[in-house]
Amino acid sequence: MIIVKVTYTVKYDFVIKNQDNINVFIKDIKKISSNDFRYITYIGANKKTFTHISMYQNEAIQKQLLAVESFKSFQKERKESGLEVAKKVKVMELVGAPFDVF
Repeated sequence: MIIVKVTYTVKYDFVIKNQDNINVFIKDIKKISSNDFRYITYIGANKKTFTHISMYQNEAIQKQLLAVESFKSFQKERKESGLEVAKKVKVMELVGAPFDVF
């Protein structure tokens, strides 16, 4: 299993566009009929810090999701927006959950 947490802060004038971009790629990855991944996005109390947590059963499904065009477009626009706080990527390991992840 691969678990990745990405956190970054956008400028206030990019918050709505970032949310729109996230919603587009979320809609697109919902079309992938697979139970081999979980993806969730949060926004912090300051309303401009985003956290994405993704869990992939294996590298193949991770590569498939990272290749979705709307996801690549989201990443490109986010980078070009001029982040207030650069993205931080952390690879994590599951310790436990009260439900089956996969």
